[in-house]
Amino acid sequence: MRWDEAEAVLFDLDGVLTPTAAVHMRAWELMFRGYFSTHGIEPPYTDEDYFAHVDGRPRYDGVRATLASRGVRLPEGLPGDPPGTPTVCGLGNTKNAMVNEVLEREGVEPYPGSVRVVDDLERRGVAMAVVSSSRNTPAVLGAAGLAGRFGVVVDGTVAAAEHLPGKPAPDTFLRAASRLGVPPARAVVVEDAVSGVAAGRAGGFGLVVGVDRGAGADVLIDSGADVVVQDLAELLA
Repeated sequence: MRWDEAEAVLFDLDGVLTPTAAVHMRAWELMFRGYFSTHGIEPPYTDEDYFAHVDGRPRYDGVRATLASRGVRLPEGLPGDPPGTPTVCGLGNTKNAMVNEVLEREGVEPYPGSVRVVDDLERRGVAMAVVSSSRNTPAVLGAAGLAGRFGVVVDGTVAAAEHLPGKPAPDTFLRAASRLGVPPARAVVVEDAVSGVAAGRAGGFGLVVGVDRGAGADVLIDSGADVVVQDLAELLA
């Protein structure tokens, strides 16, 4: 399916609409480097860990996958565990607290090219949704001035409430398409994460667009992207 044939476009948030991926990436780095250093876990956390184990996944899944890569297992804990609690949930909540601090202090500007694409789709009457594993999605959309631009938002809170598995499973994207009333074959998934691209391919979507914000074009293609761009404005050409 061509871009201009789409009846709906489903956007990931971090790294696609807003550069909050950099904020999340920094928060993960601070949290894991501190935890690894304190507990003598080797090798140290790197950016490669972010792209391999964290990017695009639900927060606790990212914690679990990164720890597993070092042969470490922690008690699952509870979603209400305070930051600093030595559980999967506690580490995830530590990272989340760091993200919120940065958002409140600095705000976030959406990518100009992404706003141009959203404006164009809105003019053409194409249905749009945001599909993100982040529970911070409403706060980020508000901080970026994008609240109210999307007919459907399926985020980490919705996924938890509806028991939807996170990316790379396609369920959150499929749920968003269903809410918009558009079959997957007539919808586009736009993702910067390997897990998100894989989810779009697994869901049978008509077009999967990868946005290369650091994962690498070849990696995104190998994961299921039909086309890779560095800026969404390239889709308007």
